[in-house]
Amino acid sequence: MCRNIQPLFNFDPPTADENVRAAALQFVRKISGFTKPSAANDAAFERAVDDVTAATRILIASLVTTAAPRDRAKTLARAKARSVKRFAPPSA
Repeated sequence: MCRNIQPLFNFDPPTADENVRAAALQFVRKISGFTKPSAANDAAFERAVDDVTAATRILIASLVTTAAPRDRAKTLARAKARSVKRFAPPSA
């Protein structure tokens, strides 16, 4: 699950809040072992997602680099090309 969390730093356009929250949700799901917590654990689960989201935003805002920002569209296109190559049916 966590291997699907994408890098969020140094992109143009900057990472959207929904991407930060989605990464935090995946992280909390992985470490808690729950994909959907029970009603008894829901509040703690959501609080953890909120806390990880806030910490991630602070981290991204604090990081510095001299590298040029990466293009989100190009990164996505490369990932799709790798996926097509990886999961293509074997040729006869």
